[in-house]
Amino acid sequence: MPNSKILSALCYFSVFFSPLLLPVIVYFVTDDYEVKTHAKRSLISHLCPVIVMVAGFLLFSFSIVSFENRLMGMMTGDINFWSFTPFLFMLIYGVLFLAIIIWNVYQGVKVLK
Repeated sequence: MPNSKILSALCYFSVFFSPLLLPVIVYFVTDDYEVKTHAKRSLISHLCPVIVMVAGFLLFSFSIVSFENRLMGMMTGDINFWSFTPFLFMLIYGVLFLAIIIWNVYQGVKVLK
């Protein structure tokens, strides 16, 4: 099996041990166009959860700011959208992270074949 295929698959499998570091190193070190393409694709797929996490941090920040208002609203029976956003975000983030792991494993196995 050629080293380029192993290196390309390793970029995808790095989601388990070094999500951002290995694809960046491989992208800048290798000269092979195919390996660079796979390293770039795996890096983008590894960055997606980070971007969603930053968006979630901002969402949680706004949610915490309005916590006192939400608490008073819950006591009176008035439940608004901000009451459920942290739980909704955790659900969406979990599904996205699982889908990205499955996609990376699939692409890594596909490259090895």
